[in-house]
Amino acid sequence: KYPGTDIYALKNVSIKLKIGERLAIVGMNGSGKTTFIKLLCRLYDPNEGEILLNGINIKKYDYEEYTRLFSIVFQDFKLFSFSIGQNVAASVDYDENAVKDALEKVGLKERLDKMPEGIRTPLYKDFDENGVEISGGEAQKIALARSLYRDSPIIILDEPTAALDPISEFDIYSKFNEIVGTKTAFYISHRLSSCRFCDEIAVFNEGQIIQKGTHDELLKDENGKYYELWNAQAKYYNGKESA
Repeated sequence: KYPGTDIYALKNVSIKLKIGERLAIVGMNGSGKTTFIKLLCRLYDPNEGEILLNGINIKKYDYEEYTRLFSIVFQDFKLFSFSIGQNVAASVDYDENAVKDALEKVGLKERLDKMPEGIRTPLYKDFDENGVEISGGEAQKIALARSLYRDSPIIILDEPTAALDPISEFDIYSKFNEIVGTKTAFYISHRLSSCRFCDEIAVFNEGQIIQKGTHDELLKDENGKYYELWNAQAKYYNGKESA
C-alpha cells in the first residue's frame, strides 16, 4: 500500500524467476506492473511480505551493492545535451568500445557512422550548435544502449520500444536474445505480440497476478484476461490497417 491509502497497490503477489530467465509483465494501466518493478529495485520497500534473492531478504543486502545488480530503462528516461558517449555511459569518462558495442546492438551503428564526431557528437544544440537532433525512437535506442553499457546481471525494460516504428521494433525483438544475452530480464509491455520471446508472462490485474504462462499457454484460456487483451489489440491493429 502507498502511504495515505488503504487500497493495496499489490496483493498476494508470488512469483519466482531463475537466473537467465525472461519474464514479461503485462496488464492494464494501474494494474501494479510498475509498482512491482520498483519494489524489486528497492525504490520502495514492501510494508507486508518480503522479496528474496537467493533465499535472502533483499533488505539484508547492502543497498548500493544490491542496486548495482540492475540495469533499468523506464519510460520516462532522460537524455542530456552532452555527447552520445556520455549519454550512454551516464558519465564523463567511458569505455569507447563498450559504448560503440551497445549502440550497435540496439541498431544505431549506421546512424552513428553518419554523425560528424561519432560517439563524441553532442546531442541537441543547447550548448553546441553542431549538436544533432534525434527522433524519439533514436532516443529510446540510446536509453536501451545505456542499460546494456551498465552491464548488470538483471535488466529491466519498461516499454522499451514504445517510440519505435514497426520495422525498428521488429529489429529490436529479433535481436532480443543477443541484446540481453545471459542476463535475467523483466520486460513490461502493452504490446502483447512482443512478449512471445519471454520464458513466462505474468498478467497483472488490480494489483494481483491472475495468470502466468507462455504466450501460447495463455491464449488457450479463452476466458482469461490475456486472451481478452490479445483479441482487443488484434482488432485495434486490424482496424488501423483497414482504415
